[in-house]
Amino acid sequence: MQGSGTTVRHLLRRGDFRRLLATRLLSQFGDGVFQAALAGTVLFNPQRAADPVDVAAGFAVLLLPYSLVGPFAGVWLDRWSRRQVLLRANVVRAGMVAVVAALVAGGVEGTAFYAAGLAVFSVNRFVLSALSAALPHTTDAPSLVSANALSTTSGAVVTVVGGGAALGLLSVVGAGDGGYGALALASALPYLAAAAVVSGFSRGHLGPDHLTRSARLSLLDVAAGLVAGARHVWGIRPATAALTALTLHRLCYGVLTLMTLLLYRNSFPARGWTFFPGGLVGLGQVVAAGAVGTLLAAMVTPSAVRRIGKRRWVVLLLTVGGLAQMLLSLPLVPPAIVLAGLVLGFLSQGVKICVDTTLQETVEDDFRGRVFAVYDTLFNVAFVVALVLAAFVLPASGISYPLLVGVGAGYVLIGLNYARATR
Repeated sequence: MQGSGTTVRHLLRRGDFRRLLATRLLSQFGDGVFQAALAGTVLFNPQRAADPVDVAAGFAVLLLPYSLVGPFAGVWLDRWSRRQVLLRANVVRAGMVAVVAALVAGGVEGTAFYAAGLAVFSVNRFVLSALSAALPHTTDAPSLVSANALSTTSGAVVTVVGGGAALGLLSVVGAGDGGYGALALASALPYLAAAAVVSGFSRGHLGPDHLTRSARLSLLDVAAGLVAGARHVWGIRPATAALTALTLHRLCYGVLTLMTLLLYRNSFPARGWTFFPGGLVGLGQVVAAGAVGTLLAAMVTPSAVRRIGKRRWVVLLLTVGGLAQMLLSLPLVPPAIVLAGLVLGFLSQGVKICVDTTLQETVEDDFRGRVFAVYDTLFNVAFVVALVLAAFVLPASGISYPLLVGVGAGYVLIGLNYARATR
């Protein structure tokens, strides 16, 4: 812990790292506020669905459209100033959430509401991919693991804090279309603040290294850029192995997510005061436990990587963590599921930190935007595919011991495959 703390202090001494971190935190705090506002509507709340297929469909509508634009966003991230992308994307998002706020306050539903909400999430792909691609420009190579641990984990926690702040604000503005519209509008403030902070960078500070001034791209240019990015990452064995491991992990994660949602909706009813309730309050406990696991992973991973290396740490997380996840979940009772949520949060964040660092270390800067955009797309598409497939296997109760054992075995196989691929 002393070594980890020293590394964090070393990171925070750099003004450019602090500025990029502040940009991320403000941006993701706004995400939390905005997502909390959308959670108040039926259209963007998959938990209100009646059966597994509807739950999966809700997530697909929310995640797939903007995930599919990710690879195309990456081509521009390798041609445009990433500082300009972060500045303009946050300003554009602030304007878009104002439109969403008006639609929510007016009680508008259907196509117009979906289009406005998905537009905001689409711009989010540029922001998150640009933040990851820009990070190596604000720290030294030996500190990348700690930089990723601090940046991605604090960003995830701040998103939760933003959601909590929105719920607190809801008690002031009141529930209903007007209140949720006010919440959506409030998310514009941290977006604008993020734009103001990132404007302190010079145009070329965050890359790409070979900046292309022209923003004119034909569809042929975009396709050629994607092919070049794919060929580049395919030739880097550690990067390919890392992307494969993370994608397979997200398949398992998607199955466990749908199972947990169904358990707390249909098998763990809310029954008065108890330490481990069912319903939405109990589901909130699982989310909180996952957040604790995420924080623990951020604290432990830098030290673990220095001791045994990224390769062994990822293998250990996938194999031992996957088995522990299965054994803890098998009783299928609320206390066990909450503890399993903590383990899953730890496993997921530890793997993600190592994958992010591997890509930043091995991928050339002029390709990094495309690679991280594809990475982000794989991250979400694999999750949705797992939800859809599991929806046709899981009963409405969410109880399936064979599927749970299969996921645990899957994690072990993913870990062994990663060990073989990176030998």
